[in-house]
Amino acid sequence: MQSPHPPHPPLPARSGPPPGESDHTLAARLGGPEAGRHDAAALLLARHWRAVHDYAVVCLAAAGPSARLVTSAAFQQVLGRPVSGAAGGALRPRLLAAVRETVRTWAADEAACVVLPELRKPAGGRGLRAAAPRTPERRRLAERAFRSLPGASQCLLWHTEVEAESINIPAGLLGMDTAAAVIALGRARAEFRAGCVRAHRELATSAECLFCNRLLDGPIRRTGARLPEVRRHLTACSHCRHAAEQLSRFEDGLDVLIAETVLGWGARRYLDSRPGRAAREEVPAHGRLPAAPAGRPGGAPPGGRRTALAVGVGLASLGLLATVLTAMDRPGDDGVPHPSVTLGVPAGHR
Repeated sequence: MQSPHPPHPPLPARSGPPPGESDHTLAARLGGPEAGRHDAAALLLARHWRAVHDYAVVCLAAAGPSARLVTSAAFQQVLGRPVSGAAGGALRPRLLAAVRETVRTWAADEAACVVLPELRKPAGGRGLRAAAPRTPERRRLAERAFRSLPGASQCLLWHTEVEAESINIPAGLLGMDTAAAVIALGRARAEFRAGCVRAHRELATSAECLFCNRLLDGPIRRTGARLPEVRRHLTACSHCRHAAEQLSRFEDGLDVLIAETVLGWGARRYLDSRPGRAAREEVPAHGRLPAAPAGRPGGAPPGGRRTALAVGVGLASLGLLATVLTAMDRPGDDGVPHPSVTLGVPAGHR
């Protein structure tokens, strides 16, 4: 007798190469056997060195050896203190924030400024040192909301919005299927917006702010205009005015919102430096973005070719990273390595 419930048809074959190792997996391998550490370090460098170095140039207002030293120190700080689970957030934003704090710390050290005179530039280390370290009020809600997101959501938002990369890039960094990443990205945007609305409510300074909370977002989504009572309140309340501006970025300008929230210093200059943004501006008439370059997560050739290519990309920087990784037992009191650790300056000259 035939079953009333015939078996389901087989699932279609997954298109594209299988997901590779995630950033989290590679970072965990840095604490394992020596053979695995070298391969993991090379792959992480291939994925993140260029972007982290670009931001070091922004923070120093100078390229050259100093930017490479800051980049190495940022890798040391982040990879030397791995955070388990999603609490640590996405790796790229953590590395970039480490660059900023490294430059800020070194610029406050006169001995470091002697070794690296670029730290005294007003548009670089000196200016960063003088800038307020706290997130400005106009980005406080977005900061609270972004930090509350799982690391995977942070990664998807950062790489698609700030880096302007196609979805297969963060999918590769997360070790997940591209189709699943597309769905997760939609959820991440919704969670981020809801987090901003929730943060506005939690930090409300008056009953009127609480009343306006449910009115801030909905009307502008539907009509592009706000109710008269909301507009009157915004003229007098900076908390709600900043909330309205941050929420408006979800319609246009989410890249700026995330970059300014996470980086603060030099966020616009970092945005301008991203290769993916230039590629978007050069999209051909048929509207398709160029394919991800070989060796990148999601577009990497399989097996040994992928590893060989990643090692080749990171080889020039691998010596620097190896130096700082071996010095991880000697961080400064604040967790930021002193430049002498990377430069090899004797302790008596520090």
